[in-house]
Amino acid sequence: MSTSLFEWFLLLLPIAAASGWFMAKRDTRRKEQNSTTSLSSNYFRGLNYLLNEQPDKAIEVFIKMLEVDNDTVETHLALGNLFRRRGEVDRAIRIHQNLIARPTLKKPQRAEALYELGIDYMRAGLLDRAESLFIQLVEMKERVIDALWQLTDIYQQEKDWKKATDTLRRYEQVSGERCNILVAHFYCEQAEAELKKKDFRQATQFIKQALSQDRASVRASILQGFVELALGNYRAAIKSFKRVEQQDIAYLPEVLDAMRNSYCQINKEGDFLEYLQHVLQHYNGISVILLIADLLRSREGEQAAINFIKEQLHKRPSVRGLDRMVELNMIGASGQSLDSLSLIKDLTRQLIAGKDAYLCGSCGFSGKAMHWRCPGCKQWGTIKSAQGVIGE
Repeated sequence: MSTSLFEWFLLLLPIAAASGWFMAKRDTRRKEQNSTTSLSSNYFRGLNYLLNEQPDKAIEVFIKMLEVDNDTVETHLALGNLFRRRGEVDRAIRIHQNLIARPTLKKPQRAEALYELGIDYMRAGLLDRAESLFIQLVEMKERVIDALWQLTDIYQQEKDWKKATDTLRRYEQVSGERCNILVAHFYCEQAEAELKKKDFRQATQFIKQALSQDRASVRASILQGFVELALGNYRAAIKSFKRVEQQDIAYLPEVLDAMRNSYCQINKEGDFLEYLQHVLQHYNGISVILLIADLLRSREGEQAAINFIKEQLHKRPSVRGLDRMVELNMIGASGQSLDSLSLIKDLTRQLIAGKDAYLCGSCGFSGKAMHWRCPGCKQWGTIKSAQGVIGE
């Protein structure tokens, strides 16, 4: 028996047993006996269809049986959920819709069927229909916590961050659960949108709201730094970017170029070099090493930069570091030496190009671009620069 058929068998076996028990009752009225006999017959017929790998016919039997006995609602819910887990969402929708259409359904059963149908719609990508059902559940005061959580998920998928924020706030009130870190991300999403529109005042308001939810929000600090940079407040930008080191140093590579720009604008590149050398004492990310090398090259020449990278590569092997050192050595090379260096350069470039720059610490998703919400597991703040010989 295949695994899927075995699942069906386990699901229906208790029902068949219950049907047999009903059949054995001799002290009920004839009408009840006839109904029970029909119930048992239909279950065995449906089970037979499943065992013979005819699920469509089995569905018809089980759906029709609902008209016979209201006690089979839980079984139909289980059948619908099993179809959804198997990826057969259309069949799950069909079963759950049929349950909702039943006028004699009790309120808790109707709420359960509405909720499961909403999950079906979400799985099918019909977010507007799912939203309508979950709102209905909230208005019914049934499964409110679950419905609000699903609505929050829908608004995240639709990138409607205001609705997501408002709904999550309601979820917090009803559930008693604090979701401040998630709320902070929603405010940051709104701040990013305003920053792109160059509405710095509104962006700043959203950043303040994010920090009011999560004082340790590294994302809010990054955004605040970019707002200050755009406004020409370079010292304030540097102050915001420096907070990243204290909050989560793994995100420091995301702000290094902006920090350098801010220091340059106030003619303090020497101070920036000192800051990076301080950071290097407890963080040996290759981005910091390469930036120090660039600053040394501009101040002391190529050889100083080469010597520094070479020293660091002994401590921490890195393809990106080797690539930069080869690049610097090519400047004064010629003839066969230049050809050899060019060959190495091609190899290091290929290795770097084939490596994803970012990795999710939760599900392992990797990609070339930074995402605050992982496209794989949908968790927030789990993606950072990939580590290793080729990565950060």
